[in-house]
Amino acid sequence: MNILKSLAVKDVAEATRAIPIIDFSPAFGSSPDGLEAVAREVRRACETVGFFYLAGHGVPDAVVERAFAASREFHALPIDEKMRLQLNQSNIGYLPVNQSIQKASTVHKATRPNYNESFFISHDRGPDHPDVVAGTPLRGRNQWPAGHDAMRAAMVGYFTTLRGLGGRMLPVLARALGMPADHFAPFFAGEAHINLRFLHYPPQDIADDEQFGQGPHTDNSFITILARTDVPGLAVRLPSDEWLAPPVIPGTFLVNLGNMMKRWSNDRFLSTPHAVLNESGADRYSMAFFYSPVPAAVIECLPSCTGPDDPPHYPPAVYGDLVQSFYRANYFHQKGHERADRPEMGEAGASY
Repeated sequence: MNILKSLAVKDVAEATRAIPIIDFSPAFGSSPDGLEAVAREVRRACETVGFFYLAGHGVPDAVVERAFAASREFHALPIDEKMRLQLNQSNIGYLPVNQSIQKASTVHKATRPNYNESFFISHDRGPDHPDVVAGTPLRGRNQWPAGHDAMRAAMVGYFTTLRGLGGRMLPVLARALGMPADHFAPFFAGEAHINLRFLHYPPQDIADDEQFGQGPHTDNSFITILARTDVPGLAVRLPSDEWLAPPVIPGTFLVNLGNMMKRWSNDRFLSTPHAVLNESGADRYSMAFFYSPVPAAVIECLPSCTGPDDPPHYPPAVYGDLVQSFYRANYFHQKGHERADRPEMGEAGASY
C-alpha cells in the first residue's frame, strides 16, 4: 500500500498548528528587535518541523503569476522541442517524465521513477561568462526554446526576485542558529548555487500504489522556497510520522530546510521528508527554488550548534562535492549513475 494513502488532509487552522505562518516583514525592516523576534519563530519551526509558511516576503503576486504562466507555456511545448533542451551536467534544462528517482532517499525506497516533468534554470549566464568559458562544474548556461522571449523574461524575473528574497532571509536564519546576522552572507556572495525547478505533475493512475509524482525525499538545498497552485498533492511527514497535506495559503510561500541546513546546524534543524502524489485528476504545477551556497563553500557544523556534549556529527565538506554526489544518485543523465541494481530503469535512462 502506498505510504501516503493515510495522509491527513487538514484545514488551514489545523495545518498551521503543525506548520506555522511566519511574517518576515519585521525582520526586513531596520529594527534589530524585529529581526530577533522573527528569528525566534523561525528557530522554533526549524527545530520542530523543518517547514514554515513565509508571509510578509514582499514578492508581488504578479511576478508569481507570470512565472506560473511561463511554466505552463513551457510544458505545453511539443515533446521533441523540449527534448532538444535535455538536462545537462549542471542540471539545467528539461527533465522528462520518469527520468529521476529518489534512490538516495532513506525515507522510502521508490520502485519507479518520479512521474513529473521539470524545467530547470539557474543564473542566466552569457556565452562569455568566465565559468562558461572554463567549463566549471555546476556553472553552466540556461537552455531556452527559440521564440519564447516573454516566457524567458518571466522565468528569469522570478529567479532574480527569489534570489533577492533568499538573501534577505539569511540574517534571520543566522540569528535563528545563534550566529551573527552576517554569518551566511560570504557563503552566498556572487553566484550562489541556485536551481529553479518548474514542475508539471500529470494526473496519476490512482490505482497504482507504487507510483509517486515525487518520491518521499529530503531536499539537498540550504532552503527551498516553494510556490504551488491550488491542485493538491504535496505531503509532508511530520515528526509524529503522520503525513500532512499542507494547504495553499494565498500570499505565502512554503519554505523547507534542506540537508545542507541540517548539516550546518549539526542536526538541530530538521530536513523533513516530503513527497507528491497527484491523485486530483488534474495537471499540477509548482515552482521549487533551491537556494544553496557557492560550490566552493565549506560546510562544517556551526560552533553555536556544537559543544563538549554534542561534537560535530559531520566532517567539513565542500558543497560542490556534496551536490554532485546527490545528482549522480538521483538523476539518470549524470555520469556515474549506477543502474545495474535497477534493471527496470534501463529504458527510462536509455537516452541519457
